[in-house]
Amino acid sequence: MKVLPVLQPLCCGPDVPPMEAEAARDLADLFKALADPTRVAIVNRLASGDACCVCDLTEAFELSQPTVSHHLRILREAGVVDAERRGTWAYYRLVPDAIERLREVFAVPALAPAWSDAVA
Repeated sequence: MKVLPVLQPLCCGPDVPPMEAEAARDLADLFKALADPTRVAIVNRLASGDACCVCDLTEAFELSQPTVSHHLRILREAGVVDAERRGTWAYYRLVPDAIERLREVFAVPALAPAWSDAVA
């Protein structure tokens, strides 16, 4: 008979305090901004690190400039992207703090080594 390892629960424990209400609202706003596939794709494209012109995004996604601008406005209001004006165009880049907040949310807790050993 094969013995299966007992996995530690990945759930929060009694020692984990609940998230503060303001932090939860801020995080919910961030998730709302990312709740659209086009916005997720825009963020993915901007993750290359280079600032990207709206004109490049309209071409890449085959969307009109007003549609791309609408998506970027939502991302900007959520603090995910930042804009810089260069002449008549706006160039967008990811805000590193916003991406770090997402990383923290999805960070695997200290149980990660036990989990990865059990799955292997």
